[in-house]
Amino acid sequence: MEFASPQFWIAVLQIIAIDIVLGGDNAVVIALACRRLPEKQRNLGIFWGVFGAIALRVVLVFFALNLLAIPFLKILAAVLLLWIGTRLLQPEPQDGGHQISASTTLSGAIKTIIIADAVMSLDNVVAIAGAAKGSIGLVVFGLIVSVPIIVWGSKLVMKFMDRFPIIVVIGAGLLGWIAGGMSVTDATNKDWVNANAAFLHWAAPVFGALLVVVTGKWLAARTQAKMAPVVDLADDINKPS
Repeated sequence: MEFASPQFWIAVLQIIAIDIVLGGDNAVVIALACRRLPEKQRNLGIFWGVFGAIALRVVLVFFALNLLAIPFLKILAAVLLLWIGTRLLQPEPQDGGHQISASTTLSGAIKTIIIADAVMSLDNVVAIAGAAKGSIGLVVFGLIVSVPIIVWGSKLVMKFMDRFPIIVVIGAGLLGWIAGGMSVTDATNKDWVNANAAFLHWAAPVFGALLVVVTGKWLAARTQAKMAPVVDLADDINKPS
């Protein structure tokens, strides 16, 4: 594909559009995972999260088509994404007055980002590879363009999360939506779904989003109910006599 050809620039525009859409998903994941970190650690979390996201895409983009042909892989990925979305809705753990190690918190955020991005990148890299039409240069271009989109997007989403906590719930629901869509496009069931249950292409994402939000909120309520007596006891102990 020549630099001056219309096909080249059409592919460039397609890749930029893909990065804007798919980079938004990654930005939400990074923002969700880093929202409880101090400001300095947030920047580190964003940096390593983006680094991990790009590194994964570099590896996966060369094997994307073969990976997606593996039976049950997208179903497994959908289950992992549901788990991550539910986990992100859980309340902060009480540490009994002892400060949680910053490095442990940061590493946990980075781990969440990388796992979620690995799951979500299965479809993303196929889109980029398809738009590039075999051009390694265009693939590299797409990966480079995605970096500022993910970084700026995650910072913007985190600012809104600090002001509007409901965005955390919406973000977790988005992960459930993506998981539901992936579950009905696996190599083992996509032909059957297309032929006999096409409605699942919209019903499964809706169900996935509701499953994450309802389950996450229910587990969070149970956790907070268990934590309440511990907090009251700690307040009584620390109360001046």
